[in-house]
Amino acid sequence: MFSMAVAAMRRRRIAAAAALAAALIAPAAAAAAAPAAQASVSHPALTGGYGGSRAGNAALNWAERHARGCWYSYGGSSCSRGYDCSGLVMAAFGHGAGIWLPHSTYAMLGSRHLHRISLSQARRGDLMFYGSGHVEINTIWYHQTFGAHHSGERVGWRTWSPYWYPTAAYRVW
Repeated sequence: MFSMAVAAMRRRRIAAAAALAAALIAPAAAAAAAPAAQASVSHPALTGGYGGSRAGNAALNWAERHARGCWYSYGGSSCSRGYDCSGLVMAAFGHGAGIWLPHSTYAMLGSRHLHRISLSQARRGDLMFYGSGHVEINTIWYHQTFGAHHSGERVGWRTWSPYWYPTAAYRVW
């Protein structure tokens, strides 16, 4: 059963790679083939430029431009009031991608927009949960996330450590 699932996943990845190659080689031919390619490719494979979802990439772009350097504030969801971790994620996806997530990590985990992926599949713009009480946005850099960490700190990047690493990853669309 497991080997059949792996084979199906490989077929979807091959189909996605073929669709991407067709789009790069012959844009007109890719436009004609796009509906067939989308029908055979899982939704997460229709990604943004860095491998994560388009929504996640747009959210991280917005957060890095508008929230970097703002202060942490529990319950906050704007730079003027400060951000907490879920307030930053909510604002980034709302303003950057038009997807309004709940302002609570616990409520986010129940959102229909979040789709669980393995930590090894996490790409730029995916949400990284640290337990069920803290969330940050994955970056393109190895083991680094962007988020609002805790009181007395500004919103920015943080590198994982043996004591600080995500326990679950979710892609948003």
